[in-house]
Amino acid sequence: MDRIPAPTRRRFLQSVSAGAAAVAVPAFAWPDKPVRIVVTFPAGGASDIVARTLAEQLGAKLGQAFVVDNRPGAGGSVGGLVVTQAPADGYTLMLSNSTPISIGPFALEKQPYDPVEGFTHIALIGSAPCVVMANPKAGLKTLSDLEAMAKKSGRLDFGSGGPASIGHIHGELMKKELAVNLVHVPYRGGAPMTTDLIAGVVPVGIDVITAFVQFFKTGQIVPLAVTSATRSPLAPDVPSVVETGHRKLVLDNFFGLSGPAKMPADLVSRLNTAVNEILANAEIKRKMVELGITTTPASQPAFAGFVKEQVSQLAPAVKAAGVKL
Repeated sequence: MDRIPAPTRRRFLQSVSAGAAAVAVPAFAWPDKPVRIVVTFPAGGASDIVARTLAEQLGAKLGQAFVVDNRPGAGGSVGGLVVTQAPADGYTLMLSNSTPISIGPFALEKQPYDPVEGFTHIALIGSAPCVVMANPKAGLKTLSDLEAMAKKSGRLDFGSGGPASIGHIHGELMKKELAVNLVHVPYRGGAPMTTDLIAGVVPVGIDVITAFVQFFKTGQIVPLAVTSATRSPLAPDVPSVVETGHRKLVLDNFFGLSGPAKMPADLVSRLNTAVNEILANAEIKRKMVELGITTTPASQPAFAGFVKEQVSQLAPAVKAAGVKL
């Protein structure tokens, strides 16, 4: 066997060693400082709860603090714009959901960003239905009761977590489907809406079911229907809108993790893997079920496709409903 000359052999070994080092050492160390997760609603609502749970788990898994940054306003577009304008370095992420992605941008006079191309949609967490609910003193027990009251009085107010929130959009869809005069009362998040609903300031509320189960149990709020195709495990005694004969009122809110457009592929892959591993944890799955969320681990391309499909479905509905911010 021919021997490789010593100088050539040394250069060969050096090149192999350098190549191995290039493979073993990433182009940059991430994360080496705290990562923020922008939430497009105030503290206390469904998105905030999910974001804080995810932040805690990602911090433990990736060895760096993940900090929730609440940026409400303009139907989620304030927070969405913060993320689209941030560097694509992995240090600014967003707890994405239907409001800042599929609803808010289309309710503004000038669309602030492209909800599909303006982000890197990293990982799908899951989805949860909205719930149509009432203050006990309103005397409503079912969706049919709501319809009858609205027709009799000529007007019925409903609260939501804010203009162009998913609760607002569902109310507009109900207004059209039931042919009644439902008047939107916007709040700065689900928490203040809940306070007024319990106090009877507003008779009806529509929001993601996540934060309301505790009030159903105490009788402070009466659930009328959930907006999913089937009943929610959180409220198995509450009918779905399909059961009430209103299939067109099915509307689920998704939860996901997104970031600025053009994030590095290896970073996106690492985050997607981390989120899916977190969702596979039995304790996390149990906690999400308690929040009313059906977890749905997915690949990054699958989540990006899901977002694109929902935008194509909801954007026309927002415009047809005439929702303006």
